[in-house]
Amino acid sequence: MKCKDAVRLIDAAGDGEARRLDAHSLKRHLATCRDCAARSAAAAALSARLRAELPRHPAPDALRARSRDLFATMQAAPRAAPRWPWFAGGVAAGCAATLVAWFVGTAAIDMRDNADVAVEAVTSHVRATLGNHLIQVASSDQHTVKPWLSARLDYSPPVPDMRADGFTLVGGRVDYLDGRPVATLVYRIRDHMIDVYVRPQLPRHAPPALTTLRGFNVAHASGADMDWLAVSDLSADALAAFADALAHDAAQR
Repeated sequence: MKCKDAVRLIDAAGDGEARRLDAHSLKRHLATCRDCAARSAAAAALSARLRAELPRHPAPDALRARSRDLFATMQAAPRAAPRWPWFAGGVAAGCAATLVAWFVGTAAIDMRDNADVAVEAVTSHVRATLGNHLIQVASSDQHTVKPWLSARLDYSPPVPDMRADGFTLVGGRVDYLDGRPVATLVYRIRDHMIDVYVRPQLPRHAPPALTTLRGFNVAHASGADMDWLAVSDLSADALAAFADALAHDAAQR
């Protein structure tokens, strides 16, 4: 197994999602590769911290109210007189439970997915920083970074030049969000490094415009049919303005 293959399997193996043969091959590789072993250990430590430190959110009052309304609507619906009341009652109860489970489950999944994308972006940023894997193509020239990324993805990401605003492009890499490879642009302003995850805009899974996780700010913007997710320890206001400027610049081209 080569290191580039091991890197793709480390997270899956840590989550117990790697195939048995892949997990076995990865284990043998980690026993002989110090760099990949360190990367695997850092990923495991980060995963443990996320499980221990990230907050758990109860269902919001609006979701509870909508669930109660759904119950009330189904109970008030007229029913034909059943030939076997016990059977019809069981079927009705089963259908009601299924509908409510689907409704609540779908809403919960949407909420969790929205938060998970931000969590995943922060995790990726920390992992890349700790593993010294922040940049795969080092260049301040957008005409170098863009074709490098386009050759490795199934879409061509915009790569705005933000030097006029004080943000210097230092390179890029291919990373993963939602289990899919995404373009990651790396900018710097003063001593702050910023990861910007750029992917085709999706109808769902859009995180909040601005959130903070484990001391990192995550800013989201949309433009040029792309989602822009910026992660950094830069101040929240400055990062949000930067994400908006990126999306706006890309949309104007």
